[in-house]
Amino acid sequence: MSGVKENIISTVLSAVVAGVSAYFKVISIPLIVLLTVMLIDYLTGMAAAFFKAELSSKKGIKGIIKKIGYLALVCVGIGVDFIIRFCFEQIGIPLEIGMLFGLIITVWLIINELLSILENVGRIGVPVPKTLSKIINKLKLAVERKADNNTK
Repeated sequence: MSGVKENIISTVLSAVVAGVSAYFKVISIPLIVLLTVMLIDYLTGMAAAFFKAELSSKKGIKGIIKKIGYLALVCVGIGVDFIIRFCFEQIGIPLEIGMLFGLIITVWLIINELLSILENVGRIGVPVPKTLSKIINKLKLAVERKADNNTK
């Protein structure tokens, strides 16, 4: 009897690991981009604070906590994707949507970080083309509209 339990546990564990790896295969590149722009934003933010004589460890720690919050938000999106897909599969309804919430949240956060980087380098004194900011803002609005349309 314990052999049957081991087979069930190993089958369930394999399915979970396969599902998680398939999910992360889709979202891995956006997550790497998010982590990269988060680091660049943090560094440019600290540089801007240094240039403006506003540098403090309290601001630095707040920035790190904010970035951790971003990652928690991505985890919530991933969790929502998993729950929706799992529940629908349990009642026999296949879903055509993939990693909707986790991906939308990740892309939205990337765009926010890009805007913040532009603000930071502007505060340092680097000229920032207004066209670039406008394009990134349009991307942000497009992602928000797409998310709204997909959740109606």
